[in-house]
Amino acid sequence: MVKKTGLGKGMGALLPVVNEDRGSYFLCPIEEIKPNRAQPRKTFVNEKLEELAASIREKGIIQPLVVCRKGQHFELIAGERRWRAAQKAGLREVPVVIQDVSEDTALEMALIENIQREDLNAVEEAEAYRSLLEKFDFSQEELAKRVGKDRSTVANALRLLKLPEEIQRDIVTENLTMGHARALLALESAELLKEAREEILKKHLTVRATEALVKRLKSAKPAKAATRIDPELTDLMEQLKRHFKAKVAIRAKSRGGTLEISYGSKDELSRIIDLLNL
Repeated sequence: MVKKTGLGKGMGALLPVVNEDRGSYFLCPIEEIKPNRAQPRKTFVNEKLEELAASIREKGIIQPLVVCRKGQHFELIAGERRWRAAQKAGLREVPVVIQDVSEDTALEMALIENIQREDLNAVEEAEAYRSLLEKFDFSQEELAKRVGKDRSTVANALRLLKLPEEIQRDIVTENLTMGHARALLALESAELLKEAREEILKKHLTVRATEALVKRLKSAKPAKAATRIDPELTDLMEQLKRHFKAKVAIRAKSRGGTLEISYGSKDELSRIIDLLNL
C-alpha cells in the first residue's frame, strides 16, 4: 500500500506530498513494485549497482521512481536501476510518482526515458529504437524527433542489429567498441564477419587496424570453387595413367570433354602411339 508520508532522509523537505491523482510522490513498499518486462535495459553492472546502493544508504533516493498501476502491484516506467540498488541498500520503501497511463504509453515513456538519459548500451539503444518503430509505427524521422536525436543517429544505431548476435554481445560486454562495430558493418558475409571478429579479439586490434582488416577481407578474391569430378572419370583416368605410363587429364564439359595424354620426349610419344595401335 502506498503511503503519503514523509520521504525520509530529509526528502520530505524537497518533494511535495499531495493527492495521488495529481501525480504526487509517495512511499511505496519495494516488494509491490515489479520491473517492466519491456524494459530496454537488460544489462546491469553489479559493481555500478553497489556504488549506487552505497550512495542511497548515505543520501537516500534523490529522484523518485516512475510507476503505473498494474493489477495489485505497480510496474516501473523509469528507475529500474535505482529500484535494484535500493534493494541492495536494504530499503523497504522507495519514493514513487504514479502515472495513470495506458500500457502502450507506459512502454513509450520507458523506452524514451532510457534513451534520453543515455542509460542504455549501444545494442540496447538500438533495440529500443526498433521497439518504438514496430510498436508505434513511427518513421525514423518521427522517432528521431520524439527522442531528440538526429535521424542519422537513429539509422546508424539500428544498423547494429544487422550484426551477428555474438558481435552484439561483444559490444554489450565491451569486448568490442562502437568503432569496431562500425568497421564490421562494411562486411556482409557471415563467414567474413566471423573471421574478422576472431582476429580482432585474438590480436586485440585497434579500430584503425580493424578498418584495415575489413578492407583487406573485402578486396580478397574469393577462392574458386573446386571442380567436382565424376568418380567414374577419376577411376578411368587412373586406369589410363597406368596403361600409358604417362600423365593423363580428362576434362568434362556440359557436352563432351577432352582427353589429354602428356609426353616428355619423341620416344615416349612413339610408345604411346604404339599402345594406341595407330
